[in-house]
Amino acid sequence: MVSPGGRGGTAPESAGAGRLRRLGEWCARHCVLVLVLWLVALGGLQALKATVGGTYSDDFTVSSAQSQQGLQVLGRADPDAAGVSADVVLHSAGRALTSSADEIDSAAGSLRKLPHVLSVQNPLPASPESKPTGALSSNGRTGYLTVRFDTNPTNLDSSYLNGVDSAVAPLRKAGVEVQYGGPLGELARPQTDDVRSEAIGFAVAVVVLLVGFGSVLAAGVPLVVALVGVLVGLGCLGLVARAAAFADVAPTLATMIGIGVGIDYALFLLTRHRQTLLDGSDPVRAAGRAVATSGHAVVVSGCTVIVALAGLYASRVSFIGKLGLAAGITVVTAVAGALTLLPALLGLVGGRIDRYRMRTPVAEGSGAPGGADGARAAGGWHRYAQRVERRPWWFLLGGVVVVAVLAIPVFSMRLSHIDDGADPPGFTDKKAYDLLSAGFGPGENGPLTVVVDQSAVPGDDRAALSDSVRKALDGTSGTARVTPPEPAGNGDALTAAVVPRGGPQDASTTRLFDELKDEVLPRAVRGYPAHTYVTGTTAAQLDFVQLVSGRLPLIIGVVVALALVIILIVFRGVLVAVKAAVLNLLSIGASYGVLVAVFQWGWGGPALGVSGTVPIESYVPMMMFAIVFGLSMDYEVFLLSRVRAAWERTGDSRGSVAHGLERTARVITCAALIMASVFAAFILTDNIVVKMMGLGLAVSVLIDATIVRLLLVPAVMTLLGQRAWWLPARLDRLLPRMAPEGEPETPPGPGPRGSAGR
Repeated sequence: MVSPGGRGGTAPESAGAGRLRRLGEWCARHCVLVLVLWLVALGGLQALKATVGGTYSDDFTVSSAQSQQGLQVLGRADPDAAGVSADVVLHSAGRALTSSADEIDSAAGSLRKLPHVLSVQNPLPASPESKPTGALSSNGRTGYLTVRFDTNPTNLDSSYLNGVDSAVAPLRKAGVEVQYGGPLGELARPQTDDVRSEAIGFAVAVVVLLVGFGSVLAAGVPLVVALVGVLVGLGCLGLVARAAAFADVAPTLATMIGIGVGIDYALFLLTRHRQTLLDGSDPVRAAGRAVATSGHAVVVSGCTVIVALAGLYASRVSFIGKLGLAAGITVVTAVAGALTLLPALLGLVGGRIDRYRMRTPVAEGSGAPGGADGARAAGGWHRYAQRVERRPWWFLLGGVVVVAVLAIPVFSMRLSHIDDGADPPGFTDKKAYDLLSAGFGPGENGPLTVVVDQSAVPGDDRAALSDSVRKALDGTSGTARVTPPEPAGNGDALTAAVVPRGGPQDASTTRLFDELKDEVLPRAVRGYPAHTYVTGTTAAQLDFVQLVSGRLPLIIGVVVALALVIILIVFRGVLVAVKAAVLNLLSIGASYGVLVAVFQWGWGGPALGVSGTVPIESYVPMMMFAIVFGLSMDYEVFLLSRVRAAWERTGDSRGSVAHGLERTARVITCAALIMASVFAAFILTDNIVVKMMGLGLAVSVLIDATIVRLLLVPAVMTLLGQRAWWLPARLDRLLPRMAPEGEPETPPGPGPRGSAGR
């Protein structure tokens, strides 16, 4: 069943559209008041963020993970051994570290006195007769102090490093190189500065807007709206971070999404406003008209993005869900800015929106009123749509082939945690990683701690249990070094260190981890009332990787289902909704393939500042899926809203596709170029995960706006014809009604002749 348009007359304005129209007109009419309110909100939130705002940290745990349970067992047996460990790496190029024994002892003693330090292990044996600690290389020139903290060092203020620097100052004075590894090295990383990326993104946006629309003011207004919206959103995020822990990458991710959708939403409303001005309306009525129509589509699109981001909570991992929440906050402020701040600016500018121009301004699918330029612009897209109509199968096949080729690498995707070896050469944790790799082997950067809970094992059987665990560990392949199991603290736990041959992110380390926890250790304690765990920083990261990768299909299913329902409600067509979901899956698969080729295969990774090849960070595909699926629905809503309106007005399913492309192709293309540029600019950051997100999102948007929106969607819609809008009568009665745009584009003529599915 489909809902035909009215037969003549003017279709009544929906209640929602009426409210939006009145909101737009009120903001345009009271522009100074609205601007003052936004500036007060901006200044107040930034001040509150600076004074009482929270901080961001990557300190997160999964309580159900076996690595966390093992850490708890170890903590009950020996509280000093259960903290978070970090290495202070020492290297002497000219002589052995034993020649600096006094300085090392002094540094260890000073580190023990620092707040939050539980213990410090000296790499040098206490006496010539003492057993080696394993923290000194074979040539004696590289070693490391193992410092255990009662909290993750990344949670501490950067000023904490002043005490660490003072403690190791005698070593540096003696000519010993000192670098910080692990969480302490992460604390010492330079503060990420995204200003350069944001500036580049804005600069590209200015160029695209000037070229695409010709007017200086029309180019500046969306940028102002997006900037104010994202700053307000970041202020809100800072206050929320006071009460909830967010990852370090959360504000960067929120900035990326906020700027991208902020410019897009403002651009969609601005083009409708300018077209209405060209049609003869006054600025206030034009602003109200834009908010009632394109603003309604912005609300639908924003809700779709937010729903997709909220779907991340289906992972049941708060770390992932809160990243979606962070991005969702700036999406909300972007929608609010488009609906209120934009019409206020338009009311302030009035009819002077095209006063400063570089060339003849254009709006939507048409050019200047009455000019040949408009006919050429609209006609070009119309003729293109007609070519698609004549050969839809060729366009469909061509688009599918391109997407399929790009998606080929996805079949070799390997999810893991990116270790410190991929960081820029100037970072202290990268230097520490390289020193340990050269002195001991790469596995020394990611040792695994074996914990055996023997609290229920009788005292007479504990020696035999320890011997069984020792033999099992000694016979395990893929290890570079294994320490014999020893009782910890009160003796209720056995501990041993297993150093892999490969680095923390290597596939061989993952295989060793799985073999230890699933096969080697359970077999070693068989027959004893004991439980085994593999813990430590690397083990916790691998547990998280496996948890996230196992729940990725669930996230995909939840997000697709939610978006499918929204499209079904808005456009009331089963095949339209299924088409949207399938094509979005294709574009996301292609972007995944590009990520694998660049980062995992190394095709261009070094040019992006990545040291060597790296796996795909475990949560990046999950985050990308939710974000890209939501953003791609923006273009889907704006294109299909015009197609649907034209079909309801004329009943011509093929002609409505051409009309939709005419009216939206220019603005969608410009919006996609801007959003892709904003995302791509974040490739310049030092954070590898942000590089991945930036490249992946940029590629996704470009694929969606070109191959999907210009090839696949017109071809599929042409092939489906009126069947695209088929909806069973019973489902039509059950679904709530939500128009994609709040009021008809023009007074409709007769409705479509015939109703599929009646």
